[in-house]
Amino acid sequence: MNKLGLHALVWEAGWSHDECARAIAKTAEVGYDFIEAPALDPSLIDPAFTVKQLEKNGIGINFSLGLDFDSDISSGDREKGRRGKTKLEEAIAVCRDCGGKYIGGILYSAFGKYTVPPTKAGIAQSVDILREVAATAARSDITLVLEVVNRYESNVLNTAAQGVEMVKRIAAPNVKVHLDVYHMNIEESDIASAIIQTGEHLGYLHTGDSHRGYMGSGTIDLAGVFRAVVNAGYKGPITFESFSSRVVGQPLEGILGIWRNLWDDGHDLAAHALMYTKAQLKAAEEARRQTLERSRLL
Repeated sequence: MNKLGLHALVWEAGWSHDECARAIAKTAEVGYDFIEAPALDPSLIDPAFTVKQLEKNGIGINFSLGLDFDSDISSGDREKGRRGKTKLEEAIAVCRDCGGKYIGGILYSAFGKYTVPPTKAGIAQSVDILREVAATAARSDITLVLEVVNRYESNVLNTAAQGVEMVKRIAAPNVKVHLDVYHMNIEESDIASAIIQTGEHLGYLHTGDSHRGYMGSGTIDLAGVFRAVVNAGYKGPITFESFSSRVVGQPLEGILGIWRNLWDDGHDLAAHALMYTKAQLKAAEEARRQTLERSRLL
């Protein structure tokens, strides 16, 4: 059964003690299994305090981040690669100390718009560094999941097929593909087929809608997405992600282009997303069951 999570940026922009406590408590109150915390700067996270809040509220935690251009391990620059590796290792330490099992996001390049395509040497550097970082993560039973994002947030992994190829090149059992339906709606020709073809390499999933507002109020065929998830046999974490400029602030507001607010009540948004996700998974499971049953002769 999939564990269902909520991105902390639905509630708070940072991870101070007050922000951490509020985000975890609200996520648990709605009924999610875990919270996904941003680790753009791992040094801002207090693991001991975070663990206390998680234990108090009875939920788990995973992390996500994106490298910046000064720590871009796909740049081909040795010093930037070194800084990126250090940042990823710091995130692993925080995830370990908080009891997390997944670190997702743009772990393989900078999080931002590039003006040039990637180079073979840059991708090779990213693969080599991630292979080393994966070995460190494995010692703490942590899985790295490489998020496939749209062309305005990275120039390396924009399609599920590219994500699978990257994972195969790294060739570490604790490195998987992280798919996000918002980005897939921009880049994929067929979202459902891409999910199915990712298959055993799929390790993490972000849900949302085309405008990053309420699920089901945009243009993504979410029923088809969840049928593909079920048919692919995916049992891993599923996190709902949505952003409001009233919450995230800069620099994320600018990087993500969050210029319109499609929701004002984070609790209502989160509760609806949980209900919607459970309903879609149940419908997809029933569709699969009924299809299998109808294929049998009495």
